[in-house]
Amino acid sequence: MSQVQRMSRLMAKTLRDDPADAETLSHKLLVRAGYVRRTSAGLWSWLPLGKKVLDNIAGVVREEMDAIGAQEVLLPALLPKEPYEASGRWDEYGDLLFRLKDRKGGDYLLGPTHEEIFTLVVKDQCTSYKDLPVMLYQIQTKYRDEARPRSGVLRGREFQMKDSYSFDTTDEGLAESYALHRGAYQKIFARLGLDYRIVSAVSGAMGGSASEEFLAPAAAGEDTFVDCPNGDYSANTEAVTFSTGPVDGSAHGPLEELDTPDTPTIETLAAFLGVPASATLKNLLVKVDGEITAVGVPGDREVDLGKLGEHLAPAVVELVTAEDFEGRPDLVRGYVGPQGLKIRYIADPRVAPGTAWVTGANKADTHARDVVCGRDFEVDDYLDVVVVEEGDPCPVCGAGLKLGRAIEIGHIFQLGRKYADTFQLDVLGQQGKPVRVTMGSYGIGVSRAVAALAEQTADEQGLCWPREIAPADVHVVAAGKALQTELALDVAEKLGAAGLRVLVDERPGVSPGVKFTDAELIGVPWILVAGRRAGDGVVELKDRRTGEREELTVAEAIERLTAVTA
Repeated sequence: MSQVQRMSRLMAKTLRDDPADAETLSHKLLVRAGYVRRTSAGLWSWLPLGKKVLDNIAGVVREEMDAIGAQEVLLPALLPKEPYEASGRWDEYGDLLFRLKDRKGGDYLLGPTHEEIFTLVVKDQCTSYKDLPVMLYQIQTKYRDEARPRSGVLRGREFQMKDSYSFDTTDEGLAESYALHRGAYQKIFARLGLDYRIVSAVSGAMGGSASEEFLAPAAAGEDTFVDCPNGDYSANTEAVTFSTGPVDGSAHGPLEELDTPDTPTIETLAAFLGVPASATLKNLLVKVDGEITAVGVPGDREVDLGKLGEHLAPAVVELVTAEDFEGRPDLVRGYVGPQGLKIRYIADPRVAPGTAWVTGANKADTHARDVVCGRDFEVDDYLDVVVVEEGDPCPVCGAGLKLGRAIEIGHIFQLGRKYADTFQLDVLGQQGKPVRVTMGSYGIGVSRAVAALAEQTADEQGLCWPREIAPADVHVVAAGKALQTELALDVAEKLGAAGLRVLVDERPGVSPGVKFTDAELIGVPWILVAGRRAGDGVVELKDRRTGEREELTVAEAIERLTAVTA
């Protein structure tokens, strides 16, 4: 079957200018090159070129999932409320869920992820340890009601995702399934041509224990990660850990209260006392499921509310308001200190036992110094909650960490028995007794991978796809009139007959300059031009990525392209 697509028949209108609302490189180029078009906020239509790239990525994912023994299924996207209510995620997801009612008043949602439904499928199908282990996956459209969809297909309200799930009877079996997926992901992203990092991560609303993200470094990324220059450590900033042992606080004098008028902020306090901000203790008040809680960090650091929320999930964390201080004389705004507080006190590990601080005295216009942790106040819970900064010590080797931006392209979790407990997923064990199943959950953003590849591989001229993902192997351009067009079509048919996927630009009335610009913009790996030497049977072959060109006879060009695309 011919694999030749004529540009004159292709629904792909290219644009010379960037879309007015586009902020990221991938957003600009995917629209300009005719791969996608915006339908409404966060909703995108995949045009023929874009659909080919999307399907090519899905094909790679499917091959590698099949290779580890996973079985493909397809579950509904429209899901009943009850399973998500049972797991707690009907409430935990909050406004991110698309919720709807049927004509009878029944509650439904559009699936953001499918742990609950897969668990119920396995509960129905697997009753004995002999039925396990099993790994199931689907490539399906997911839905999340993003408050501010942006960056094109990077953050939409509808997106394509591969989600897979493993079911084992033992923790050792789960570890093996997790390792199989991890290895498959490495092969997938290598085949896609993505530069990526595997980083430690937090599980969040997914639940579970072990969790790793696959991140593609890119300026447009919404994730921040850290890298150790020695290669000892990589992590999402929300998962970075810091630890320190107790210090000897015996040399510090007794707590001393100081008159510090009009110093409700760290900046004004440090300036008034002539001390560095790092010597002060910042105490941020938040509400955790409505209960006021204090969070202590060194004064020169900021509290990462996202990180705090991940640590305390599924509890809801929000900042206190002025109204929360009403009727609370023990909480003096701008002068809160941990000593004598009657509320829960969380602290970053940097507030270690034996460390001494300048902090609020719980009196207006008053602070205290030599407030020693473990002597003058106790910490209820230690959590890594500061915003990570460039140069923070690597938890493995101590070297200064480097910060980078990246796009999350995959995430793998060892869920354990969270969902199995919720739905009582048991099988009959070898000893004739029920055994609770343990699970893993593994996701790849298929549509996100399109954008990530565009971000990483594009150049000043346009998109520049790796061969396995590109919508065609070669883009043939007729740079002239009848003779060039005739040769271009002949070469295209021969390349198609040789098994190559060919895009041929034979559009009448379109100048060679526009055709060349479109070929660069569309980004197929090889560009073959039937131009000034067409009468001699000579064409020009260009490597889209390197820009290298050479003149070849038609036979030589076909032989070369057949060899490099084999």
